[in-house]
Amino acid sequence: MARAFLVVMDSVGIGGAPDADTFFNGDVPDNGANTFGHIAQACAAGLANEGRSGPLQVPHLAALGLGSALELASGMRVDGLDVPVDGTWGAATEVSRGKDTPSGHWELAGLPVPWDWHYFTNTENSFPRELVEFVSRAAGTDGILGNCHAPGTAIIERLGDEHIRSGWPICYTSADSVFQIAAHEEHFGLDRLLALCEAIAPHLHEMRVGRVIARPFVGDAETGFQRTGHRHDYAMPLPKPVLTDWVQDAGGHVCAIGKIGDIFSMQGIDEVRKGTDAVLMGHLFDLVRDAAEGSLTFANFVEFDSIYGHRRDVSGYARALEWFDVEIGKVIAMLRPGDMLVLTADHGNDPTWVGTDHTRERVPVLVAGCPEGTLGQIAFKDVAALVARHLGVAVPM
Repeated sequence: MARAFLVVMDSVGIGGAPDADTFFNGDVPDNGANTFGHIAQACAAGLANEGRSGPLQVPHLAALGLGSALELASGMRVDGLDVPVDGTWGAATEVSRGKDTPSGHWELAGLPVPWDWHYFTNTENSFPRELVEFVSRAAGTDGILGNCHAPGTAIIERLGDEHIRSGWPICYTSADSVFQIAAHEEHFGLDRLLALCEAIAPHLHEMRVGRVIARPFVGDAETGFQRTGHRHDYAMPLPKPVLTDWVQDAGGHVCAIGKIGDIFSMQGIDEVRKGTDAVLMGHLFDLVRDAAEGSLTFANFVEFDSIYGHRRDVSGYARALEWFDVEIGKVIAMLRPGDMLVLTADHGNDPTWVGTDHTRERVPVLVAGCPEGTLGQIAFKDVAALVARHLGVAVPM
């Protein structure tokens, strides 16, 4: 029997989405954004030398066809990526009307989102009064802090001390369909934060808000605040079975690495392993070594997006790509005959672009464990079918 490893490099887009001009960062449309391509160009130009230097070094991803996928998606060519390809590669285009985590992951798992998400479009005073009052009552406080669009690390730096003094939760959003609550693990309490998010999630889901996210942090104003690994996403339940269900129903074991379990509300998932990206890579090594025949391992490496993309940190993103390339090379070397490893992404987050939000882009599809060749231009949902066919699992019509 076969095994499959589906790995999402969160936000590693390759430009070229045909509808990018209908998605925006502020007043600027996303057409022209190209996460991977612009990072590679910045490295080649010597503009991404913090903690690294020179052209972007991703030989394993290049050998799987990343440079070819980039050119197919957007027409961009980057020196150093035009190497012999030992894998199957393509570029995938999304149809769901979102450039967010649930939209991308659900569609990669075979389900284009069948509705329009609700977004909080005002960058200040983002939430309606009724929602603020509802959350305050659920939290047992007289109000909330934040109520705006903000990067998660910046808002805890700005409001963390006031949060500790007042006891009010920090509530914020972004261009995504999310309601996020940051709270101190000790002063507010981790269990209390998780219970609050769980309590309000059904109401937000009725509004078609895709996720309520608990964002716990620790620290103080003097030494600085840091988010912890206890993040938890309360995602809207999926309306139909997806790849994880298909595999599980066929008798295969499904393991989720990272935030996959949260994104899919544990639907079709047997086991979850969490941690920082470095810890998650260790989990992936373990599962490549030990996972059962017929199993699916579905992983998300989020730090490209959460730490570097939203902060528009080009050098940091480049360092993360180079680290990932080294580690995924070790994974490829561990694969057994009959294994399939699929590397892809869920959207873009071009760190050279304006604003701080995701960018609407095509994504690479790089496959190790298949005969060398090209998939061409495919749909996100074709990724689910590719994995299912490899495992001998039926794809529902």
